[in-house]
Amino acid sequence: MADTVYERAKNPEKIKKDTEFRRVVKQLSYNKLATFGIILFVVLLVICLMAPIIAPYDYQAIDLRNKSQTPNAEHLFGTDNLGRDILSRVLYGGRYSITMGIFSLMVSLVLGTILGSIAGYFGDWVDNIIMRALDIIQSLPGMLLTIVLSAVLGSGYINTILALSINGIPGEARMLRGQILKVRGNEYVEAAQAINCSKTRIITQHILPNSFSPMIVQASMGIASRIMTASSLSFIGLGVQPPAPEWGAMLSDARVYIREYPHMILFPGIAIALTVLSLNLFGDGLRDALDPKLKR
Repeated sequence: MADTVYERAKNPEKIKKDTEFRRVVKQLSYNKLATFGIILFVVLLVICLMAPIIAPYDYQAIDLRNKSQTPNAEHLFGTDNLGRDILSRVLYGGRYSITMGIFSLMVSLVLGTILGSIAGYFGDWVDNIIMRALDIIQSLPGMLLTIVLSAVLGSGYINTILALSINGIPGEARMLRGQILKVRGNEYVEAAQAINCSKTRIITQHILPNSFSPMIVQASMGIASRIMTASSLSFIGLGVQPPAPEWGAMLSDARVYIREYPHMILFPGIAIALTVLSLNLFGDGLRDALDPKLKR
């Protein structure tokens, strides 16, 4: 008991953060759909990352003697028009689709956090310059902007991540700016300013930790939307290019065979749907868990 009191007195902020983390985890555990969503996503991610180990065939191996086979004991998801095993291609395709969603979110989140923090804290002409620049980016519909960026940068894995990242920066920056405008006038910020804390320390240690909850929720759902957008770009030929087995590229290759061999388009579509569903379920649960009105 004495040790606990001593720890609370020594590191009150650490204890508070640990308590808040435990509360969020406990709140999430009450939400069965959110728990199912995060478990499903982790399982899908692990399976895709372990594709070199668990994939039954080489995803590039062409076998014209067994082309366009329906699901069977030898090929659980069947084969495509070139005889390539669809299960192996779906597993490897997840490495492209999911990582593009994660990495593009990380880039846009970092840049959006920097811009949103500067605009929200300093305000005045700094805020106006940053926000007007973001207005220019957001003046185009999101999908159209991503298509334009992909066409300019060129197709490929890295270029697709860059296109998705640039498109996501304004939304991240605006949300964080709005949160900072709410908290920058609070007493703890004024106290930090009164004891002459540096602006960098005030932003990183006092403002951001109390403004980041909505960003976390948006990030969990943002991965899902980016996976959908990346698949759409590959479907129209601007994302990852064949023979790379990205899910959208697989759908594009199989669309001409949808009537004769629907299994070729079914399994990549199911993979996209399950991934997006799992992230949306988790995002909904995380939003509720971070809502202080729902504390138990």
